[in-house]
Amino acid sequence: MPDSLDELESRRAVIAGQFSELGDLRPGSITPTSGRCGKPTCRCHQPGQPGHGPNDRLTYKLDGRTVTESLPTPAAVAKAQCEVREFRKFHQLSREFLEVNAQICRARPVEESAVSAQGKKRPKRSSKKSRAK
Repeated sequence: MPDSLDELESRRAVIAGQFSELGDLRPGSITPTSGRCGKPTCRCHQPGQPGHGPNDRLTYKLDGRTVTESLPTPAAVAKAQCEVREFRKFHQLSREFLEVNAQICRARPVEESAVSAQGKKRPKRSSKKSRAK
């Protein structure tokens, strides 16, 4: 694990560059679903018959709600798998980026001039009303 500030900053630059190499991405998971339809006369309701499916679906959270998309073709499944895989790479890179940044923050020395400049108060504005009309 790099421990000097220069090595950590180099690692951060490498990770930042890897973000630009990511392709299309989106969160979620792909699961096959099977079941019976709502038509009582369908073959899926006959004894010994399997239900419909498996049908692949992409499921993810959006604004706190679960969203499910059907993936009707093998091409749609393959596309969604690539997008989910890229999202997982993005998530891993994000964790690494945050970790390296935390190490940089701990390793960077405190500069007294920056702290004293932040500690200065701004002068207060006069509370007297202007007489100009």
